[in-house]
Amino acid sequence: MKRLYIFIFLFFLAHFFPKTQPAFGENALEWFKAVQVNGFVSSGYTYNFNRPSDSINGIRVFDRDDNSLKPDVAELVFQKEAADPGNVGFRVDLNYGFSLPAVEHAAGAAQSDDFDLQQVYVSYNAPLGNGLKIDFGKFITHMGLEVIEGYDGWNYNYSRSMLFGWAIPFTHTGLRASYEFNEVFSAMAMVVNGWDNVKDNNDAKTLCLHLGINPWEDVSLSLNYIGGPEQANNDQDWRHGVNAVLIIKPADRWELQFNGDYGIEEMASRNNVEWWGLAGVVRYALTDFFALNLRGEYFDDTDGARTGMGQKLWEITLTPEITVSERLILRPEYRHDDSNAKFFNDHGAPDDSQGTIALNAIYYF
Repeated sequence: MKRLYIFIFLFFLAHFFPKTQPAFGENALEWFKAVQVNGFVSSGYTYNFNRPSDSINGIRVFDRDDNSLKPDVAELVFQKEAADPGNVGFRVDLNYGFSLPAVEHAAGAAQSDDFDLQQVYVSYNAPLGNGLKIDFGKFITHMGLEVIEGYDGWNYNYSRSMLFGWAIPFTHTGLRASYEFNEVFSAMAMVVNGWDNVKDNNDAKTLCLHLGINPWEDVSLSLNYIGGPEQANNDQDWRHGVNAVLIIKPADRWELQFNGDYGIEEMASRNNVEWWGLAGVVRYALTDFFALNLRGEYFDDTDGARTGMGQKLWEITLTPEITVSERLILRPEYRHDDSNAKFFNDHGAPDDSQGTIALNAIYYF
């Protein structure tokens, strides 16, 4: 399967990197110079004070393995942005590692636990108004505050929130159109195969909507929706999700982030099921080289729709951030998870809480 991915990637490059013929009115060398190449590497270690007998950290997303030093992901990105109306571009994100690819891997794609095409799409900036950007392929979701992480953005905490891992999807495959009306308003719409599906599991499609509002330089609001049938061979029963993200920078070294999610799925296990949650992040940069990041969140999965057990969970995470050099960042972390049910593994026995410490290193270019 890895050979298939490599072949597809090389085939893609062979078509977009001409040898002798001009491309889009430019010679091959000039066109090649327009292609941007970036990289991102993240490695981490997590220790669970519960010492779970299965060595799995409950409720976690990418930092699932207890007491294991791991290269989480190495990402290589090739892209040519369709910045102006009439431009054509593309983006390919190659991910290799032992944490992220296996978890974020989309259903229906060739399976490999350590490799994933996180994003691969072609872009066209249609000359309509300010430019209607159209993307066709696979891309990361518009939902949520946190991101999968890459050279162009990472979260303030090493471990991902429960809302990131359990309330929303990771990626979508389909057609995406986005438009910036002005400096304040932007919008996006997608028609996709569903939640994390490269190959659809039914005959229906999923609709995604986004509205971005930036009323002031230090305030941004993102409103998001996703809806469509997600159950296999079922085109009638819909899964709906709504998400709101508010980011405020009240002072030079302060940043406040707020995230809310709500989801409902029709006739899952013969009944409608719901889930919802709230999260907040406070960041304070003491210096240009050291910052403190504190996250708290609450996730209500009373119906057991997302975690497989009816429960209400909360967590708090403290992540100091040390900028060692221009492109190297270290992040030690402490996190406590709690549930009203015995969801966690404590030396082989069910428990209602767990605590972990971690260390993460990031390098990017």
